[in-house]
This record gives sequence, structure tokens and C-alpha cells, in this order.
Amino acid sequence: MRRSVVPAIHYRVEVTNLHAHLFSITLTVPRPAQQQTLRLPAWIPGSYLVREFAKNLQNLQARQGRRAVAALQTDKATWVLDCAPDQPLEVRYEVYAFDNSVRTAWLDATRGFFNGTSLCLQVDGQQDQAHTLELVAGAGMEAWSVATGLDAVKVNRHGFGSYTAANYDTLVDCPVEMGPFWSGSFTACGIPHRFVVAGAPPSFDGAKLLADTQAICEAEIRFWHGDTSSKKHSKPRNNGEGQGLISLKSYVFMLNAVADGYGGLEHKNSTALICKRADLPRLPRTLLAPTTHKQPEGYTTLLGLISHEYFHTWNVKRLRPAELATYDYRAENYTELLWFFEGFTNYYDDLLLRRAGLIDNASYLKLLTKTLNGVAQTPGRKVQSVAQASFDAWIKYYRQDENTPNATVSYYTKGSLVALCLDLTLRAEGRTTLDAVMRGLWSRCQGGPMTEQDLLAVLAELAGRSFASELAHWVHSTKDLPTNALLEQHGIQVHAEPDQVAQQLGLRVKESGGLHIQQVLRGGPAERAGFASGDEWIAVQPKGTDAHGAWRLNTLDDFTLYAGNAKKVTVLIARDKCLQRLELTLPKPSLDAVRLSVREAAKVDAWLGPQPVSQ
Repeated sequence: MRRSVVPAIHYRVEVTNLHAHLFSITLTVPRPAQQQTLRLPAWIPGSYLVREFAKNLQNLQARQGRRAVAALQTDKATWVLDCAPDQPLEVRYEVYAFDNSVRTAWLDATRGFFNGTSLCLQVDGQQDQAHTLELVAGAGMEAWSVATGLDAVKVNRHGFGSYTAANYDTLVDCPVEMGPFWSGSFTACGIPHRFVVAGAPPSFDGAKLLADTQAICEAEIRFWHGDTSSKKHSKPRNNGEGQGLISLKSYVFMLNAVADGYGGLEHKNSTALICKRADLPRLPRTLLAPTTHKQPEGYTTLLGLISHEYFHTWNVKRLRPAELATYDYRAENYTELLWFFEGFTNYYDDLLLRRAGLIDNASYLKLLTKTLNGVAQTPGRKVQSVAQASFDAWIKYYRQDENTPNATVSYYTKGSLVALCLDLTLRAEGRTTLDAVMRGLWSRCQGGPMTEQDLLAVLAELAGRSFASELAHWVHSTKDLPTNALLEQHGIQVHAEPDQVAQQLGLRVKESGGLHIQQVLRGGPAERAGFASGDEWIAVQPKGTDAHGAWRLNTLDDFTLYAGNAKKVTVLIARDKCLQRLELTLPKPSLDAVRLSVREAAKVDAWLGPQPVSQ
């Protein structure tokens, strides 16, 4: 007996008015329930904050044939419709799209972008059946094209037309980029990749971006799946997600180049990225360029972002927290494992740039130094464990304020140092490496949900001993990590360096149109003097210099210039338009920062260089 085929849930997305920043959506439900519930997600996986996407939805109307169907809104993002049986339901609504980020939706005369979580109402009870998406271009979009990870069904040469997804999760995990973007492609280990860039300037070197991204992708595919270049594995196998199997049919990078911005959001077969336009690679010998061609300093940062989001293809989109095995889009989905999924990805993003030959040892150590100092200069590391930081991401990491560095620690940066400590400890003991542990987890969990106990089990199996004590101290307590000692064991010289002036004073400042206090660090000289976030630091007067009066400040460099070697100074601040004098006692110079250099090249190369990968 044949099984009846359930018609797909269908979304028609039209662009009718670019200048109004409105997408028009028509949702067709072929077989609605009698009481059909529709919901718009409140958050998007990979960005752990309830963002209330429904605030941008308007003008919702529903019909069955000629009959209008009342839509009763029962909460901020849920509608219940009283439907007649066996009649298709058509729901029309608009979504305002003017958030130029990777998380939501954007539409203007130059570009369109959206995540399905911002545009596509979820049909309750029918999430697991097939979904289709139809993209319709409007006036002014004749030169636009489409890029998405969705499977095309029937599209024109620009990519507008119909796409399909196996279920709702797949639909909303494939963002859509539209516009007159630059597009290029390459193959990595037999897998086709596409890279599109919106907002690129004329100096943009697309060939270099493609070549460097290809090197990253090949390094990461081989990291997870071994050497795919041999005859035996010359064509990646796409029929599963276990160890040695590559589950990608294709991949799309979508990069939005803007005047000032940075970030990325991972998806299962694509990623959305934002970078500064000035950080894109540049063509040699452009107008007024120097004789010696040098890429922008921020280009390495962009490559690190690309490496990070691509590593997530395995580490969080497939291998993922057991608590996120299925998503509840209505509310927070809690896990204590972001230190692993974001932190370990943060460890490998720059490390794999080094192994791909895109940076050298000195450049890698400079990046690692920044992470080490950043964590050490965060008082919140003594208040919150990195596991707690993971759980609290919804209310702390994504809602940072003036007290953030005093109350929390980043699961990205400290998590990456946990990975560093694990890797260097395993290498020192000589039985395995963190690389092998990651592949062991992939095999054990079959590229699916995992727990901390899975990590402990693989560590014990491959290392020959328990790492429960290390994880208890490094992950579940606020004790400092043994980074310096482990680095020294692996041929790295750790040099003590003076902290920056702001760190010695216990301040985070903004130097724009004056000296503005952003954050006051717990226990520092500035806190003891009475500085507060929001103050404008106007002047300084060293003790015993009354004849000269006070010196006007615009930067912290001005402070060091005028304070000289004074032990105490009077500072003038403005708080809520009121001028106040504070007494600031200056600390003795400290050597709390670090700088890394290579002491034993062979040991460093054994860690940072190309690694053997067994099949």
C-alpha cells in the first residue's frame, strides 16, 4: 500500500518595496489543524539571546478560500487560527527588515538578507514535514542574485525561484543572501564551496580570499576526516555523519562587508559573516598603493572568523550539546557546554590558520598572547566558572554592561584556554592529542548530541587516565589555568610584561571627543578612588604642582604625560553634568601581562605544525 504524500508547507517571500524595508510573506498550509497554532521563533541557534523577532512582524491576515480566518494572538509570538477541515490555509504578513547583522533580516535598495527564524512562522505540529521556499524579486532587483544553502527545485539563472527543505529546522538553518554581490567558487576535498561578498570595494582581491579560504576548508575537513586526497577517499562520502564520513554536499560563505562591523553565525552548510570593508584582501599595485604590497592587518582577523565558523560545521552544528539535540524556538535552551563548543572552536580557529600555512608561529603566538592577557585582565574569572558562563550566556554574555568584566568570564576566551591546557597536557604525557580526542568524540557520538561525560570518556580512553580532576578545576571552578607552565614545557618562552595603563588603573575607556569611562574593574585603583562608568575624565593635577593648576586630558597618554612620577593625583571628572574631584593613588608598575616567544623551535613546530591524521 502506498503512503500518501503530505504536501509541503510553502513560504512565498516577495520584495515589494525596497525603501520600506518590508518582506511580504505568504504562508500556505495545505492541511491545517482545526485549531492551527503558528509561532515565530524568539531566538536563533548559535546566538544565545531571546531577541523577540516577532516585534518586526505586522499585518497578519489569514484566509481559507474566500473565507477570512480570525487569528487570535495568544502571546508575543503565537497565533491560533480556527480553521475549516481539509481546506488549505493561506496566511499573509509582512516583516520589517532593517537589522544589518547576521542574526535577523535586512532589506534596502542595495541588499537583502534574512534568516528563516525572522521570516518564517512555524506551523505547530507540522515542523517535521517538507517545507518549500519561493523567492520572488521585485522592481529594482534586476541585477540581483541569490545565495543560500537550501536545495534548489526550480530557479532562474539569478537564483530566484523555488527551494526545498526536509523540515522546519533545515529551512531556518539556511539564510538567504540577495543582491548584486561578488561571487566566486572553489572545491575543497571534492566538495563545492561558494563565497559571496556584498559591499566589496574595487580594491578587493577575490582570488586571494578564495585561495586562503580553500586552504582553511581543506585543513579542517582533513582535521575531522583524515586525508581525503588518497585514491581510496578521492571522492568524499556523503551518506552519513560518522567518523571518516563527510556529510557536506556543498557549502556557502555569505560575507557582508561594511564600514565597521565584525561577526559570524554558523549554519549546517553555510555561514553568514560581517567584516570591515577595509579588512578585505586587496589587489596588488592599486592606485596610490605602496611599492611593497601588504594585506590589511585585519585580514588575519577575517581569516580567523572564517576558520571559526567553518569549524562549527562539525563542532556545534552536528556534534552538539545534548540539551540542544532539538531546538525549542520559544524560549532559552540552556547548556553548560558552550565553553567546549565555542571555546574549543576558538582554540582551533587560529591554530588551523597556522597549520594551513596562512600565518607563521610568531603571528600565532601574538594571537594567543592577546587571549591570555584578555582572560587574566578580567576580574570576573574569579567570580564565575566557565561552565556557569555557558549557562548564563542568555542573560550575561549577550547583555554586556559596565559590570560585565567584574561578574563574568567569556566562554570563548577562557574556553579556548581550557582547550589549550588539555592539548598541551595530553601532548606532554605522550599518548594522544586534543585533535585525536575531537575525532574520538565525533566517532563516539556519531556526529550528534554529546555530554561532558562523553568528553571525559574519550579522554580516559585515549589518554589512559581520568581527566575529571582537571575539568573540575579548569571548567567548574574559578581557579586560574596552568597555561604558563604548560607553554614552557612545549618550547615557549613566557615573558612578564607591564600591563597597559588602563589595566594598571583598573579602567576600560573610550577616547573619542574626550576621555570617557566605560568600565571600572573590581579592586583597582580607579574603583578605590571612586570612578564610575559614565564619568568623563576631564583633568589631572599631581600633588605638589598647584602652581601649574590642572592639566586637560583627552587620552590616557595625556594622563601619563602630566602625572609624571607622582604617587597621588587629584582628578577632575564630570558625572551627570556635575564636576567632582577624586583622589587617585597610583599603583606601583606591575608585570602582570605576558608576551610569548619561541624558545625551542622543534617543540613548537611539533605542536603548531602539520599534524598526522590517521584514517
